[in-house]
Amino acid sequence: MFETLTIETDTRGVATLTLNRVEKHNAMSAQMLADLTDAAAQLGADHAVRVVVLTGAGKSFCAGGDLEWMRAQRDMDAATRSAEAGKLATMLGALNRLPKPLIGRVQGNAFGGGVGMASVCDVAIGVDNLKMGFTETRLGIIPATIGPYVIARMGEGRARHVFMSARLFGADEAVDLGLLAKVVQVEDLDAAIEAEVVPYLSCAPGAVAAAKKLAIDLGGAGTEAAVAMSIAALAERWETEEAAEGIGAFFDKRKANWVK
Repeated sequence: MFETLTIETDTRGVATLTLNRVEKHNAMSAQMLADLTDAAAQLGADHAVRVVVLTGAGKSFCAGGDLEWMRAQRDMDAATRSAEAGKLATMLGALNRLPKPLIGRVQGNAFGGGVGMASVCDVAIGVDNLKMGFTETRLGIIPATIGPYVIARMGEGRARHVFMSARLFGADEAVDLGLLAKVVQVEDLDAAIEAEVVPYLSCAPGAVAAAKKLAIDLGGAGTEAAVAMSIAALAERWETEEAAEGIGAFFDKRKANWVK
């Protein structure tokens, strides 16, 4: 049904939503954004689904935005680029407000938008050998549309350690930053995910959904104003010479002119 992901649901109502662009390290394309938005709506409306596990196929959880998609955005006009940023914001918002528990099974590296997807999970567990990072500023752009969710997850103070530097960090630091709840060895990942899933199967599904909505509403992450601000910030950044230089340098396989 979906081009870029799969959904498998077991007899208990545990649905596994798997990003499935292995050859691209599950980087987010326009098609993946559409598929994820539709999948969130489908899973949210399915009364047989009790819990959703979000993971990736292959070695990477999600490498962030697909760079071919980003290069195409470089040649768009400002209004079209803003619409593309809106699609990413819509997808993240749909996953964030999914009326089912969303458990992140982070089985590999997560960069940029991949960290954003981990941040909209109610809990995310990662393997001990993964790397994470907000790599956007290396390309002259900013981690804008994921911002409301990662700042809510980390808090401003911790976010400022890693939000702007594009520095990669490991699993233990991701726990310290609040991005991951727990780190386990690869062979223990499924057991750790199962330990998160099982308690929900004894809970009233409607009460779980209502409690999740209350937590989100009280926390204030992903408000319309914050999302609109993030879209505008990204659209503005795309208009800069730095964005053109950063994306161009990547595809030209050269250093951007600010690299020392």
